[in-house]
Amino acid sequence: MTRLRRFKQVDVFTAEPLKGNALAVILDSEGLTDAEMFAMARWTNLAETAFVIKPTSPEADYGVRIFTTDKELPFAGHPTLGTAYALLQSGLKPKNSGYLVQECGVGLVQVKQLAEGGQAFSAPPAQLKPLETEHHALLETALRGGNIQADVMPVSVDMGIIWLVVRMESAQDCLNITADAAAVSQLQTQLGINGIAVYGLHDKNGPADYEVRAIIDENGVLKEDPVTGSANACLARVLKAANFPDGAHMAQTYRVRQGTKLQRDGRVTVTFVDGEPWIGGDSCTLIDGTLDL
Repeated sequence: MTRLRRFKQVDVFTAEPLKGNALAVILDSEGLTDAEMFAMARWTNLAETAFVIKPTSPEADYGVRIFTTDKELPFAGHPTLGTAYALLQSGLKPKNSGYLVQECGVGLVQVKQLAEGGQAFSAPPAQLKPLETEHHALLETALRGGNIQADVMPVSVDMGIIWLVVRMESAQDCLNITADAAAVSQLQTQLGINGIAVYGLHDKNGPADYEVRAIIDENGVLKEDPVTGSANACLARVLKAANFPDGAHMAQTYRVRQGTKLQRDGRVTVTFVDGEPWIGGDSCTLIDGTLDL
């Protein structure tokens, strides 16, 4: 028996429609089976589809399960922001003033409302592991066209989703990359990572502090994620561990542009509160309705 379920499709990390990263949010997911959630995620054919469920923790405002077209993720950044935004737009009243508590596969994640608009999530704890030397040649092949900064070790960062974070010599080097699909696939298999997050510093008067790209092999197809909350959260952990090599002011706030090569203009603001990174940005609604599911 089907039922009408509230549904939103939102654009995350942008205040301008069609410039960010799309997310489908099913706001009433109780009673759906895993198979039905996978079928819905395949139908939307987006990077992720979020299913809102009742939380098990009394501290949480809501629970969420996050699905790609072929797997469930314990955590992902743009679904975290997009789901919180969609729920607030639908009238959810937080248990605590100024912030929501999301329950997902990695546990409880805070999402706060920003005074300037938008939301920010508290980056989950992460495990950092430097890339072993034996993989460096394959990484250079994977990121052909761009110059990897030789004196900065690539780092695998695990916060439920795992990104290999690689510093390029400049923002332009990020944009110059023409990734090698076979090498990216091999690295994902050998390292057990979800993808490669590259970043480079913009010039002083550039559009942001850093340019970021997130490159993924998905079932043999090379893809690039338009704007990636988890990759930016991993980058924030790397920069903090390196004691903010581009200036002490970065320990307060820095800004990222992502999606340039995809004709997007995603904007991410990273703010450190008591030394902990919050990953923030705007969202906007493109589709608001119901599903007969």
